[in-house]
Amino acid sequence: MKTAGRWMRHPQSVWVRKLFFQIHLWSGLILAIYIFVMSATGTVLIYRRELSKSFSAQPRIAIGPGPRLSAEELTRCAIHVHPGYNVTRVFQPRRSDQPVELWMERGQKKMQRLFNPYTGADLGNSLEFGFRAVLWLVDVHDNLLSGRTGHLVNGVGGAFVTLLSLSGIVIWWPGIDRWRRSLVIDWHAGANRLNWSLHSSLGFWSLLFILMWGISGVYLAWPAPFNGLIDYLEPSHSRDLRLGDQFLSWLARLHFGRFPSLTLKLVWTFFGLMPIALLITGVLMWWNRVLVPWSRRRSSKKFLLQTENPRTQGERATLYNVRST
Repeated sequence: MKTAGRWMRHPQSVWVRKLFFQIHLWSGLILAIYIFVMSATGTVLIYRRELSKSFSAQPRIAIGPGPRLSAEELTRCAIHVHPGYNVTRVFQPRRSDQPVELWMERGQKKMQRLFNPYTGADLGNSLEFGFRAVLWLVDVHDNLLSGRTGHLVNGVGGAFVTLLSLSGIVIWWPGIDRWRRSLVIDWHAGANRLNWSLHSSLGFWSLLFILMWGISGVYLAWPAPFNGLIDYLEPSHSRDLRLGDQFLSWLARLHFGRFPSLTLKLVWTFFGLMPIALLITGVLMWWNRVLVPWSRRRSSKKFLLQTENPRTQGERATLYNVRST
């Protein structure tokens, strides 16, 4: 049977599939922690606007009884409360019942505090803990807490996620006689078979989403090649937004799931968690197929060596190794 025929009916015997299986396996294991972090933080940041809005509400203050303090008076109050700091900026609110925000520095240390414009009392950090936590998650997801270096590493990660998606669809193909069964989860199968069924079906239905996140991750890290390709395919000297520019804009929007519709956000949340589900099922398959048999062989070899007398241990170990290979 030729390669094409074997691929259609018995793809497990084709060497190309075996090659893609190894690529898929080891890429997934190497990127396990990275995929988990990106999936978890990205899913939370789908609701970034809602979280930021809920955590950025400023306290309301009672008006009066005296006049509002001037910027100089508020600066003196701030320095008195925080000795050693210099006030760099004073932001006066438009509304009379809102606090004044002061930016302060002492060497490399910076902070932003809220002050009562009538009494000069320190009202706390201008950014609540939840808001700062959201900003930290953004930095983790966008830059891996490493600035430009982490941003570029994300581009490499996006390329590997794209490779995982493409190799995954090659591995998924079970043959022309069984492909329909691979579209659904076999809930009546045994533990190992059920785990494979989960990985296979979830991977198929989430393929386009994960592929989109991989490609858009590369684009967000390295936009220049994408823009260059658009310029080559669709040169334009007008100010009109080109079709390619619209595509790239939508690609970035799809990456972050920035939609006004709650339904779409929930859809993005569901598929945003799929990489974690695929990671767990993939690690379980590797554990059952590779680590468990390896551990059993090692235990059997150790048991045989311990039960033989010292004169024949070396010969028995050599024979066991030959048979194992």
